[in-house]
Amino acid sequence: MLTFVLRRLATGVVLVVAISVATFFLLFATAGDVARNILGGQASATSVTQLRHQLGLDQPVTTQFWHWAGRAVQGDLGESYAGGQPVAQVLVGRLAVTLSLVLGATLVTAVVAVVLGVAAARRGGRVDTIVQVGAVLAAAVPGFLIAIGLVLVFAIGLDLVRPTGYTAFTDSPAQWLSSIVLPVVGLSLSSVAGVVLQVRGAVIDALRQDYVRTLRSRGLSENRVVYRHVLRNAAGPALSVLGLQFVGLIGGAVLVEQLFAIPGIGEVTVAATTQGDLPLVMGVVLVTATLIVLLNLAVDLLCGWLNPKVRLT
Repeated sequence: MLTFVLRRLATGVVLVVAISVATFFLLFATAGDVARNILGGQASATSVTQLRHQLGLDQPVTTQFWHWAGRAVQGDLGESYAGGQPVAQVLVGRLAVTLSLVLGATLVTAVVAVVLGVAAARRGGRVDTIVQVGAVLAAAVPGFLIAIGLVLVFAIGLDLVRPTGYTAFTDSPAQWLSSIVLPVVGLSLSSVAGVVLQVRGAVIDALRQDYVRTLRSRGLSENRVVYRHVLRNAAGPALSVLGLQFVGLIGGAVLVEQLFAIPGIGEVTVAATTQGDLPLVMGVVLVTATLIVLLNLAVDLLCGWLNPKVRLT
């Protein structure tokens, strides 16, 4: 197990480095004149030259990259070009907001997918058809349309929740919940579509196994057979898909945060990319890639814990 973890961590480090290198050079090639973007079109050439030198933008791109990488290895992500704040300080607050949305959407996705997937696999017939058709429709409708529809119905029409804005949990738990309900539902609907079909298929395959007939012959209730044994054996493929959906939710959070005026990673990434704020964009990429690597490792370990066959493999 330790060898597996170390091997996966080594692979993850290589992946994070590769993503960081590619992103850095791509941003450098497409950012344009960052100093001019920061100071504005009316700034003098002398001021632009001085700022470019101050930020180190007049150095070769390879020198800039090694300078950034050397500090990043020590935990220093640099300072934002535009705001002058430490990148780590900017990301801490923003990351907490985005993770509250993504983790909430992941939890909703897992619960709804298990309930609907198991129901479709066990009952079949009309229930199975409704679940499959609903999943296809949910996957086909763009997420931003779902989000707009939720705002029109529940925020504006029924006035049940806040349409936009964000309140920290520490300020008011009730207001925090009201501010994330619609974004979480909007994020999770498309994810549920993929996971519920995976759960349905895995449960159907598990119900056909010999051990299920053996458990039933011993007099175990159907619910105990399904939820204690079948679902555990079927969880591996569903967890893998859920892990992929988590990655997609991080990307989807960018649009959702813009629609609901939520100050998360998505909002700051869009602004930093537009301004050519290289340290801030690289900080977002590095933190996001690291989270994805750790998540994939956690999913693999959880699959191994749930299914001894996977653990041996």
